[in-house]
Amino acid sequence: MVARREMSAGTGEFETDIPARLDRLPWGRFHTLVVAALGITWILDGLEVTLAGALAGALRDSPALRLTSVEVGLAGSTYIAGAVLGALFFGWLTDRLGRKTLFFVTVAVYATATVATAFSWNFLSFALFRFLTGAGIGGEYAAINSTIQELIPARVRGWTDLVINGSFWIGAAIGAGASIILLDPAIIDPELGWRLAFFIGGVLGVFIFLMRFWLPESPRWLITHGRPEQAEEIVAGIEAKMRREGHELPPAGGPRIRMRARRYTPLGEVARHLFRAQTQRTMVGLALMGAQAFFYNAIFFTYALVLTDFYGIPGHQVGWYILPFAAGNFLGPVFLGRFFDTIGRRPMIVFTYLMSGVLLAATGYLFSQEILSAEAQTFAWMVIFFFASAAASSAYLTVSETFPLELRALAIAFFYAVGTGVGGIFGPWLFGVLIDTGSRASLFGGYLLGAALMIAAAGVMWRWGIAAERRPLEAVARPLGAIE
Repeated sequence: MVARREMSAGTGEFETDIPARLDRLPWGRFHTLVVAALGITWILDGLEVTLAGALAGALRDSPALRLTSVEVGLAGSTYIAGAVLGALFFGWLTDRLGRKTLFFVTVAVYATATVATAFSWNFLSFALFRFLTGAGIGGEYAAINSTIQELIPARVRGWTDLVINGSFWIGAAIGAGASIILLDPAIIDPELGWRLAFFIGGVLGVFIFLMRFWLPESPRWLITHGRPEQAEEIVAGIEAKMRREGHELPPAGGPRIRMRARRYTPLGEVARHLFRAQTQRTMVGLALMGAQAFFYNAIFFTYALVLTDFYGIPGHQVGWYILPFAAGNFLGPVFLGRFFDTIGRRPMIVFTYLMSGVLLAATGYLFSQEILSAEAQTFAWMVIFFFASAAASSAYLTVSETFPLELRALAIAFFYAVGTGVGGIFGPWLFGVLIDTGSRASLFGGYLLGAALMIAAAGVMWRWGIAAERRPLEAVARPLGAIE
């Protein structure tokens, strides 16, 4: 049952059943705590993105900042740029130094930067602090996605991952609710209100930092780095706690895997695996991540500007329109997520991407014809993003489970960086420019571009996607250190 190290001197080889033991576990308090302590990352991101969008009007009216619509879009782009570079840097460190070490570094960077944002005095300072905030969040994506994949049993990995990613919209709801209060001139001076709004993330960051002290290192990461005894100790401790809670554990007679220890994976080997050995999987990951990044960031970063500029909604009332939008985004993964584990990854990803694209094109046309009121537009977006939220979450699920464990965090970072860099940085800037034209027809063209990207990504997944549902990570992507 225990991980067994080979006795031949100098081989660095061992055999272990730890992955099978992790996948056989019933859902317990341990898994709930993992979701709570790690999944809250998406709540932070949702809070940050929503605040940036909901505060757009206040930022333009601020005596200190007085941002233009283009600068609001550029500030959103700097946040995404920070997330891209942060994901790459911290993702590289996560695969080398371990998942747990980076938990604390990334959340500390985030909390410090978001508090600093509250003290911005002009556009350049605001953009710099947003960049650093994004860097912390980007690092979180790489470390947290990889760890969740490695600790959650295979049979519920898809649904759990989608719901955790969907919790982004709990943060969005918190940000929207806070903006309603903090931007109401009858309650507080808006110049002080938008600054206080950014303190919310700092408070949550400190709380998360404390929550993570009890988390163990990923046992799967430990075995790839030649530390099976430490991994065995962690897994045995989890099993013992579950027995004390009254769970009956299935027999541990799952398949064993023979491994060769490796201290780290050189970047050259990572590149060869992504671009030569697994070109097809890389193409699928880029298509899914790029399409959803453009779709989401372009629309949501300028959500408030559409409401204020085209529908005349006061800036301090935008939060009321974000709340139902956030509800649709969270409910999508909750209700559709289980189908990704039962019907399967490939058909559900294709379905959600296709529905998102078709519905956005139809709604964009109605918007261009001035048929929709602000309330009808919000309801339409709520329906669109019910599907789009599940689609976007499935992109992260796909890139985090279809590559070997030794390069999983860096792979997540790479796809996030390229997809978001192309779709997330360009998108908010483009839509900011389109909104500044004051033309509904021009903005409709932007919506059609987002719809086309989602439909094209659905086609790529249908043609080249793989079935990963209910399969162990080691069966979906063989570890680089595995021995026949």
